[in-house]
Amino acid sequence: MSGTSSFLPFLTAAVLAPTWVGCLAVSAAAFASGLVNRKSPTKTWFNVAQITLATALAILSYRALGGQPLLTSAKYIPAYLALVLTFALANSVAVSGVIALSEGQRFVKVWRESKATTIVYDVLTVPFVYVFARVYLEWDILGVAALAIPLLGVRQLYKINWQLEQAHQELLEMMVANLEARDPYTSGHSRRVAKNARIIARAVGLNTRQVDRIAVAALLHDVGKIHEVFAPLLRKPDRLTPEEWAIMETHPIKSAELVAKVSQLKDALGPVRHHHENWDGSGYPDGLAGEEIPLGARIIMFADTIDAMTTDRPYRRAMGIEQVKAEFVRQRGKQFDPEICDRLLNSAHFELLFSDSAKYQGTPPFSPKLERPKKFSTGR
Repeated sequence: MSGTSSFLPFLTAAVLAPTWVGCLAVSAAAFASGLVNRKSPTKTWFNVAQITLATALAILSYRALGGQPLLTSAKYIPAYLALVLTFALANSVAVSGVIALSEGQRFVKVWRESKATTIVYDVLTVPFVYVFARVYLEWDILGVAALAIPLLGVRQLYKINWQLEQAHQELLEMMVANLEARDPYTSGHSRRVAKNARIIARAVGLNTRQVDRIAVAALLHDVGKIHEVFAPLLRKPDRLTPEEWAIMETHPIKSAELVAKVSQLKDALGPVRHHHENWDGSGYPDGLAGEEIPLGARIIMFADTIDAMTTDRPYRRAMGIEQVKAEFVRQRGKQFDPEICDRLLNSAHFELLFSDSAKYQGTPPFSPKLERPKKFSTGR
Protein backbone atom coordinates (compact mmCIF):
# COMPACT_ATOMS: atom_id res chain seq x y z
CA MET A 1 0.00 0.00 0.00
CA SER A 2 0.96 3.59 -0.30
CA GLY A 3 3.28 5.10 2.22
CA THR A 4 5.68 2.18 2.54
CA SER A 5 9.34 2.66 1.76
CA SER A 6 9.08 0.45 -1.34
CA PHE A 7 7.51 3.37 -3.23
CA LEU A 8 10.24 5.86 -2.40
CA PRO A 9 12.32 5.03 -5.52
CA PHE A 10 9.24 5.40 -7.77
CA LEU A 11 8.32 8.79 -6.35
CA THR A 12 11.93 9.92 -6.46
CA ALA A 13 12.14 9.02 -10.14
CA ALA A 14 8.94 10.98 -10.78
CA VAL A 15 10.38 14.07 -9.08
CA LEU A 16 13.72 13.85 -10.87
CA ALA A 17 12.18 13.22 -14.29
CA PRO A 18 8.47 14.14 -14.36
CA THR A 19 7.95 13.07 -17.98
CA TRP A 20 6.88 9.98 -19.87
CA VAL A 21 10.46 8.76 -19.52
CA GLY A 22 10.18 8.75 -15.70
CA CYS A 23 6.82 7.00 -15.94
CA LEU A 24 8.29 4.34 -18.24
CA ALA A 25 11.21 3.82 -15.85
CA VAL A 26 8.81 3.27 -12.96
CA SER A 27 6.80 0.74 -15.01
CA ALA A 28 9.96 -1.19 -15.88
CA ALA A 29 11.09 -1.21 -12.24
CA ALA A 30 7.69 -2.47 -11.05
CA PHE A 31 7.76 -5.24 -13.66
CA ALA A 32 11.29 -6.25 -12.67
CA SER A 33 10.25 -6.33 -9.00
CA GLY A 34 7.42 -8.73 -9.84
CA LEU A 35 9.80 -11.06 -11.67
CA VAL A 36 12.42 -11.01 -8.91
CA ASN A 37 9.83 -11.70 -6.20
CA ARG A 38 8.23 -14.44 -8.35
CA LYS A 39 4.74 -13.04 -8.10
CA SER A 40 1.97 -14.51 -10.22
CA PRO A 41 1.45 -12.93 -13.66
CA THR A 42 -1.90 -11.50 -12.54
CA LYS A 43 -0.39 -9.79 -9.47
CA THR A 44 2.63 -8.60 -11.44
CA TRP A 45 0.58 -6.97 -14.19
CA PHE A 46 -1.86 -5.47 -11.69
CA ASN A 47 1.02 -3.95 -9.71
CA VAL A 48 2.61 -2.58 -12.89
CA ALA A 49 -0.70 -1.10 -14.04
CA GLN A 50 -1.67 0.55 -10.75
CA ILE A 51 1.84 1.89 -10.05
CA THR A 52 2.11 3.25 -13.60
CA LEU A 53 -1.32 4.88 -13.30
CA ALA A 54 -0.49 6.38 -9.91
CA THR A 55 2.85 7.68 -11.20
CA ALA A 56 1.30 9.16 -14.36
CA LEU A 57 -1.40 10.97 -12.38
CA ALA A 58 1.19 12.18 -9.86
CA ILE A 59 3.40 13.57 -12.65
CA LEU A 60 0.40 15.27 -14.30
CA SER A 61 -0.55 16.97 -11.02
CA TYR A 62 3.07 17.99 -10.49
CA ARG A 63 3.37 19.54 -13.96
CA ALA A 64 -0.09 21.15 -13.72
CA LEU A 65 1.12 23.12 -10.70
CA GLY A 66 4.24 24.28 -12.50
CA GLY A 67 6.64 21.63 -11.22
CA GLN A 68 9.90 21.14 -13.10
CA PRO A 69 12.49 18.34 -12.93
CA LEU A 70 14.52 18.52 -9.72
CA LEU A 71 17.55 18.14 -11.97
CA THR A 72 17.06 21.81 -12.84
CA SER A 73 15.10 23.32 -9.95
CA ALA A 74 13.98 22.65 -6.40
CA LYS A 75 11.52 25.52 -5.92
CA TYR A 76 8.20 23.87 -6.63
CA ILE A 77 7.02 22.70 -3.21
CA PRO A 78 3.21 22.85 -3.89
CA ALA A 79 3.72 20.85 -7.05
CA TYR A 80 5.92 18.40 -5.21
CA LEU A 81 3.31 17.88 -2.47
CA ALA A 82 0.64 17.36 -5.13
CA LEU A 83 2.81 14.71 -6.79
CA VAL A 84 3.26 12.67 -3.61
CA LEU A 85 -0.35 12.98 -2.45
CA THR A 86 -1.77 12.17 -5.88
CA PHE A 87 0.39 9.06 -6.09
CA ALA A 88 -0.70 7.92 -2.61
CA LEU A 89 -4.38 8.55 -3.35
CA ALA A 90 -4.36 6.85 -6.77
CA ASN A 91 -2.48 3.85 -5.40
CA SER A 92 -4.79 3.37 -2.41
CA VAL A 93 -7.94 3.79 -4.54
CA ALA A 94 -6.75 1.16 -7.04
CA VAL A 95 -5.78 -1.40 -4.39
CA SER A 96 -8.87 -0.81 -2.23
CA GLY A 97 -11.09 -1.08 -5.30
CA VAL A 98 -9.70 -4.48 -6.21
CA ILE A 99 -10.03 -5.73 -2.61
CA ALA A 100 -13.62 -4.47 -2.38
CA LEU A 101 -14.57 -6.20 -5.64
CA SER A 102 -12.84 -9.48 -4.82
CA GLU A 103 -14.24 -9.72 -1.27
CA GLY A 104 -17.67 -8.21 -1.93
CA GLN A 105 -17.14 -5.33 0.49
CA ARG A 106 -18.02 -1.66 0.21
CA PHE A 107 -15.23 0.37 -1.36
CA VAL A 108 -15.52 3.23 1.14
CA LYS A 109 -15.21 0.82 4.08
CA VAL A 110 -12.14 -0.91 2.64
CA TRP A 111 -10.47 2.37 1.70
CA ARG A 112 -11.14 3.98 5.09
CA GLU A 113 -9.72 0.99 6.99
CA SER A 114 -6.70 0.94 4.69
CA LYS A 115 -5.91 4.62 5.17
CA ALA A 116 -6.34 4.30 8.93
CA THR A 117 -3.30 2.02 9.01
CA THR A 118 -1.16 3.77 6.37
CA ILE A 119 -1.79 7.48 6.89
CA VAL A 120 1.24 7.85 9.19
CA TYR A 121 3.50 6.28 6.58
CA ASP A 122 2.02 8.46 3.83
CA VAL A 123 2.90 11.55 5.84
CA LEU A 124 6.42 10.28 6.59
CA THR A 125 6.96 9.58 2.88
CA VAL A 126 6.54 13.25 1.91
CA PRO A 127 9.94 14.59 3.07
CA PHE A 128 11.83 11.37 2.27
CA VAL A 129 11.04 11.51 -1.44
CA TYR A 130 12.53 14.99 -1.64
CA VAL A 131 15.55 13.93 0.45
CA PHE A 132 16.19 10.96 -1.83
CA ALA A 133 16.06 13.17 -4.90
CA ARG A 134 18.45 15.76 -3.42
CA VAL A 135 20.85 13.05 -2.22
CA TYR A 136 20.91 11.59 -5.72
CA LEU A 137 21.73 15.00 -7.21
CA GLU A 138 24.52 15.64 -4.70
CA TRP A 139 26.10 12.20 -4.19
CA ASP A 140 24.75 10.06 -7.03
CA ILE A 141 23.74 6.42 -6.56
CA LEU A 142 26.17 5.75 -3.67
CA GLY A 143 24.52 8.43 -1.54
CA VAL A 144 21.08 6.98 -2.29
CA ALA A 145 22.28 3.49 -1.32
CA ALA A 146 23.69 4.75 1.97
CA LEU A 147 20.34 6.37 2.77
CA ALA A 148 18.24 3.44 1.56
CA ILE A 149 19.92 0.66 3.56
CA PRO A 150 18.77 1.81 7.04
CA LEU A 151 15.30 2.58 5.69
CA LEU A 152 15.04 -0.92 4.28
CA GLY A 153 16.03 -2.24 7.69
CA VAL A 154 13.22 -0.26 9.34
CA ARG A 155 10.78 -1.50 6.70
CA GLN A 156 11.80 -5.10 7.38
CA LEU A 157 11.28 -4.63 11.12
CA TYR A 158 7.82 -3.18 10.45
CA LYS A 159 7.02 -6.15 8.19
CA ILE A 160 8.15 -8.67 10.83
CA ASN A 161 6.12 -6.88 13.51
CA TRP A 162 3.04 -6.95 11.29
CA GLN A 163 3.53 -10.68 10.63
CA LEU A 164 3.86 -11.36 14.36
CA GLU A 165 0.63 -9.46 15.04
CA GLN A 166 -1.13 -11.51 12.37
CA ALA A 167 0.20 -14.76 13.83
CA HIS A 168 -0.87 -13.63 17.32
CA GLN A 169 -4.42 -12.93 16.10
CA GLU A 170 -4.62 -16.24 14.25
CA LEU A 171 -3.45 -18.16 17.33
CA LEU A 172 -6.12 -16.46 19.45
CA GLU A 173 -8.80 -17.35 16.91
CA MET A 174 -7.58 -20.95 16.73
CA MET A 175 -7.70 -21.24 20.53
CA VAL A 176 -11.23 -19.82 20.66
CA ALA A 177 -12.40 -22.09 17.82
CA ASN A 178 -11.00 -25.08 19.71
CA LEU A 179 -12.90 -24.03 22.83
CA GLU A 180 -16.18 -23.58 20.98
CA ALA A 181 -15.79 -26.96 19.25
CA ARG A 182 -16.57 -28.60 22.62
CA ASP A 183 -20.16 -27.40 22.37
CA PRO A 184 -22.06 -27.11 19.06
CA TYR A 185 -24.26 -24.39 20.54
CA THR A 186 -21.32 -21.99 20.84
CA SER A 187 -19.74 -22.55 17.42
CA GLY A 188 -18.53 -19.25 15.99
CA HIS A 189 -20.04 -17.20 18.81
CA SER A 190 -16.89 -15.43 20.03
CA ARG A 191 -15.78 -14.52 16.52
CA ARG A 192 -19.20 -13.05 15.76
CA VAL A 193 -19.13 -11.08 19.02
CA ALA A 194 -15.68 -9.75 18.09
CA LYS A 195 -17.03 -8.66 14.70
CA ASN A 196 -20.02 -6.96 16.35
CA ALA A 197 -17.81 -5.26 18.94
CA ARG A 198 -15.60 -3.85 16.21
CA ILE A 199 -18.61 -2.32 14.43
CA ILE A 200 -20.09 -0.88 17.64
CA ALA A 201 -16.75 0.60 18.74
CA ARG A 202 -16.51 2.41 15.41
CA ALA A 203 -20.10 3.61 15.74
CA VAL A 204 -19.33 5.33 19.05
CA GLY A 205 -16.28 7.05 17.56
CA LEU A 206 -13.32 5.13 18.99
CA ASN A 207 -9.99 5.24 17.17
CA THR A 208 -8.49 2.30 15.28
CA ARG A 209 -6.24 1.23 18.17
CA GLN A 210 -9.14 1.18 20.63
CA VAL A 211 -11.36 -0.70 18.16
CA ASP A 212 -8.73 -3.39 17.67
CA ARG A 213 -8.13 -3.89 21.39
CA ILE A 214 -11.85 -4.16 22.17
CA ALA A 215 -12.24 -6.69 19.34
CA VAL A 216 -9.49 -8.82 20.90
CA ALA A 217 -11.20 -8.65 24.31
CA ALA A 218 -14.50 -9.64 22.67
CA LEU A 219 -12.84 -12.62 21.00
CA LEU A 220 -11.62 -13.81 24.42
CA HIS A 221 -14.65 -12.88 26.53
CA ASP A 222 -15.73 -16.50 27.08
CA VAL A 223 -12.34 -18.21 27.06
CA GLY A 224 -12.71 -19.15 30.75
CA LYS A 225 -15.30 -21.74 29.78
CA ILE A 226 -12.43 -23.99 28.81
CA HIS A 227 -12.27 -24.99 32.52
CA GLU A 228 -13.69 -28.46 33.07
CA VAL A 229 -16.12 -27.21 35.72
CA PHE A 230 -18.24 -25.65 32.93
CA ALA A 231 -18.25 -28.68 30.62
CA PRO A 232 -21.23 -30.54 32.21
CA LEU A 233 -23.19 -27.29 32.43
CA LEU A 234 -22.62 -26.49 28.78
CA ARG A 235 -23.75 -29.99 27.78
CA LYS A 236 -26.74 -30.18 30.12
CA PRO A 237 -29.97 -30.56 28.07
CA ASP A 238 -32.22 -28.94 30.72
CA ARG A 239 -32.29 -25.50 32.28
CA LEU A 240 -29.66 -24.80 34.91
CA THR A 241 -30.47 -24.83 38.60
CA PRO A 242 -29.71 -21.74 40.73
CA GLU A 243 -26.61 -23.50 42.05
CA GLU A 244 -25.45 -24.27 38.51
CA TRP A 245 -26.11 -20.67 37.49
CA ALA A 246 -23.90 -19.51 40.34
CA ILE A 247 -21.08 -21.61 38.87
CA MET A 248 -21.77 -20.37 35.32
CA GLU A 249 -21.59 -16.76 36.50
CA THR A 250 -17.96 -17.27 37.48
CA HIS A 251 -16.89 -17.72 33.85
CA PRO A 252 -15.96 -14.01 33.37
CA ILE A 253 -13.59 -14.32 36.33
CA LYS A 254 -12.03 -17.48 34.90
CA SER A 255 -11.72 -15.79 31.52
CA ALA A 256 -9.96 -12.77 33.03
CA GLU A 257 -7.59 -15.04 34.97
CA LEU A 258 -6.52 -16.75 31.75
CA VAL A 259 -6.15 -13.47 29.87
CA ALA A 260 -4.00 -12.08 32.71
CA LYS A 261 -1.36 -14.71 31.95
CA VAL A 262 -0.54 -12.94 28.66
CA SER A 263 1.24 -9.63 29.28
CA GLN A 264 0.18 -8.15 25.93
CA LEU A 265 -3.49 -8.63 26.87
CA LYS A 266 -3.49 -6.65 30.12
CA ASP A 267 -5.81 -4.02 28.64
CA ALA A 268 -8.38 -6.74 27.89
CA LEU A 269 -8.77 -7.76 31.56
CA GLY A 270 -11.48 -5.23 32.43
CA PRO A 271 -13.63 -5.80 29.33
CA VAL A 272 -13.35 -9.59 29.68
CA ARG A 273 -14.16 -9.71 33.42
CA HIS A 274 -17.05 -7.26 33.28
CA HIS A 275 -18.83 -8.06 30.00
CA HIS A 276 -21.90 -9.32 31.94
CA GLU A 277 -22.22 -6.23 34.14
CA ASN A 278 -25.49 -4.32 33.58
CA TRP A 279 -25.74 -0.53 33.52
CA ASP A 280 -28.13 -0.55 36.51
CA GLY A 281 -25.79 -2.71 38.63
CA SER A 282 -27.78 -5.95 38.39
CA GLY A 283 -25.13 -7.86 36.43
CA TYR A 284 -22.22 -10.07 37.48
CA PRO A 285 -19.59 -10.92 38.68
CA ASP A 286 -18.98 -7.70 40.64
CA GLY A 287 -22.26 -5.80 40.39
CA LEU A 288 -20.64 -2.73 38.81
CA ALA A 289 -22.95 0.02 37.57
CA GLY A 290 -22.82 2.91 35.13
CA GLU A 291 -19.40 4.21 34.18
CA GLU A 292 -17.76 1.94 36.75
CA ILE A 293 -18.06 -0.67 34.00
CA PRO A 294 -15.12 -0.45 31.54
CA LEU A 295 -16.12 1.01 28.18
CA GLY A 296 -14.94 -2.12 26.37
CA ALA A 297 -17.15 -4.29 28.59
CA ARG A 298 -20.19 -2.11 27.86
CA ILE A 299 -19.55 -2.48 24.14
CA ILE A 300 -19.10 -6.26 24.41
CA MET A 301 -22.43 -6.45 26.29
CA PHE A 302 -24.12 -4.99 23.20
CA ALA A 303 -22.15 -7.23 20.83
CA ASP A 304 -22.86 -10.37 22.87
CA THR A 305 -26.58 -9.62 23.14
CA ILE A 306 -26.89 -8.91 19.42
CA ASP A 307 -25.48 -12.34 18.62
CA ALA A 308 -28.04 -13.93 20.93
CA MET A 309 -30.92 -11.97 19.43
CA THR A 310 -30.00 -12.48 15.76
CA THR A 311 -29.63 -16.26 16.00
CA ASP A 312 -32.37 -18.87 15.59
CA ARG A 313 -33.47 -20.70 18.73
CA PRO A 314 -35.59 -23.85 19.01
CA TYR A 315 -38.42 -21.76 20.46
CA ARG A 316 -38.14 -18.60 18.31
CA ARG A 317 -36.75 -17.31 15.06
CA ALA A 318 -33.84 -14.89 14.97
CA MET A 319 -34.92 -11.32 15.57
CA GLY A 320 -34.91 -8.77 12.78
CA ILE A 321 -33.43 -5.29 12.89
CA GLU A 322 -36.58 -3.59 14.19
CA GLN A 323 -37.06 -6.17 16.97
CA VAL A 324 -33.45 -5.77 18.06
CA LYS A 325 -33.81 -2.01 18.04
CA ALA A 326 -36.96 -2.24 20.19
CA GLU A 327 -35.16 -4.51 22.67
CA PHE A 328 -32.28 -2.06 22.99
CA VAL A 329 -34.72 0.78 23.64
CA ARG A 330 -36.55 -1.32 26.26
CA GLN A 331 -33.34 -2.13 28.12
CA ARG A 332 -31.73 1.29 27.66
CA GLY A 333 -30.43 2.48 31.02
CA LYS A 334 -31.07 -0.93 32.58
CA GLN A 335 -28.95 -3.52 30.83
CA PHE A 336 -27.28 -1.15 28.36
CA ASP A 337 -25.29 2.08 28.52
CA PRO A 338 -27.84 4.70 27.34
CA GLU A 339 -25.27 6.87 25.54
CA ILE A 340 -23.83 3.95 23.56
CA CYS A 341 -27.38 2.80 22.84
CA ASP A 342 -28.37 6.17 21.40
CA ARG A 343 -25.21 6.51 19.33
CA LEU A 344 -25.49 3.00 17.97
CA LEU A 345 -29.17 3.23 17.01
CA ASN A 346 -28.58 6.57 15.27
CA SER A 347 -25.47 5.40 13.44
CA ALA A 348 -25.20 4.06 9.89
CA HIS A 349 -23.04 1.30 11.40
CA PHE A 350 -26.10 -0.27 13.07
CA GLU A 351 -27.28 -2.00 9.88
CA LEU A 352 -23.82 -3.53 9.38
CA LEU A 353 -24.49 -5.70 12.44
CA PHE A 354 -27.09 -7.56 10.39
CA SER A 355 -25.20 -7.92 7.11
CA ASP A 356 -24.09 -11.51 7.81
CA SER A 357 -26.82 -12.62 10.21
CA ALA A 358 -28.46 -14.97 7.69
CA LYS A 359 -25.54 -17.38 7.71
CA TYR A 360 -25.84 -17.86 11.48
CA GLN A 361 -29.50 -18.81 11.38
CA GLY A 362 -30.29 -22.47 11.88
CA THR A 363 -27.20 -23.07 14.06
CA PRO A 364 -28.08 -21.71 17.52
CA PRO A 365 -24.96 -20.74 19.45
CA PHE A 366 -26.68 -21.05 22.83
CA SER A 367 -28.80 -23.68 24.49
CA PRO A 368 -32.31 -22.59 25.52
CA LYS A 369 -31.68 -23.92 29.04
CA LEU A 370 -29.48 -20.89 29.68
CA GLU A 371 -32.02 -18.15 28.98
CA ARG A 372 -32.86 -15.96 31.96
CA PRO A 373 -36.17 -14.03 32.09
CA LYS A 374 -35.01 -10.86 33.93
CA LYS A 375 -33.22 -9.23 31.00
CA PHE A 376 -32.41 -10.29 27.49
CA SER A 377 -29.80 -12.96 28.12
CA THR A 378 -26.54 -13.00 26.23
CA GLY A 379 -26.41 -16.74 26.73
CA ARG A 380 -23.99 -18.58 28.92
